[in-house]
Amino acid sequence: MPRGVMTDPGQAGGETMSNAAVVCSHESAGGHAAARPRPATFRALGASDPPATITLDGETFRRVEILKHDSWAATAVYRSATRTAKCKFNRTQRIGPVPMRWLGRALAARERWFMDRLAGIEGTPVSLGDIRVRGDEVTTAIAHEWIEGHALAEGEHVDDWFFPQLEAILDEVHRRGVAHVDLHKRENILVDDNGRPCLIDYQISFGIPTKSPLARTLLGGLLRLLQRSDDYHLLKHRVKHRPDQVGLSLSDMQRLRPWWIRAHRCVAIPFRTFRRRLLTTLGIRSKSGHAFSEAFPEVAHRRAA
Repeated sequence: MPRGVMTDPGQAGGETMSNAAVVCSHESAGGHAAARPRPATFRALGASDPPATITLDGETFRRVEILKHDSWAATAVYRSATRTAKCKFNRTQRIGPVPMRWLGRALAARERWFMDRLAGIEGTPVSLGDIRVRGDEVTTAIAHEWIEGHALAEGEHVDDWFFPQLEAILDEVHRRGVAHVDLHKRENILVDDNGRPCLIDYQISFGIPTKSPLARTLLGGLLRLLQRSDDYHLLKHRVKHRPDQVGLSLSDMQRLRPWWIRAHRCVAIPFRTFRRRLLTTLGIRSKSGHAFSEAFPEVAHRRAA
């Protein structure tokens, strides 16, 4: 299974993907779909889009689709004559007078570190190395091989071996001193075209340098706590999709929810509500507050990733 200085990624190509390519008319109980595009401040690359053409390992790739462009990153699919890549361009757009390119570089370096740390684990993204545009390295971006498949859908029935394989992937991730952290999101679990599980998106993962005894001493407890959270969320997905394999109900999972996850929800849910209300007030989203109501919505549950 597959893995001069550019000041603005969008300058590398003039083509812009039409919203109509990925957006159909959305209505929700909360109101009509919002029509106002995100202001530049709320887009990772400002008014620009990901570059039309990039180079990976000496091979030219052309952009075929933009999957997502939010405040943190713009993600697009690129294709060469021989393979397909998924590229994420992290934030470079200023917030007022405050430069943010440093954040984009830090986010890219962080996720690249995790992909290198997990290299060789089947069912995790395979890094494609540095992204270059017109010969210059884009230090705010990362690339990995495209995985044909789809995000685990709500209520989807998977094969008997799906969750045991996914558990084996997660166990190996944990063995390498990494916690995924974002496993509560179903869209981070992919079902490839052969029905096999893949675990993606390590942007907010947590890991400890293997050669630092001090870091292991100081942060080992936090790592184990976050890994236990991964195990809880994986079990919850299994209860939802293959309850016959577990013998637990969602009510049982609520009772089993660890205290630190409860505490996190006390902060995360109000923050998410505030963010949705802000985007609604600005006219970027409809009254429902859902991402699909944006003029250019995130394609979160697409066929492949």
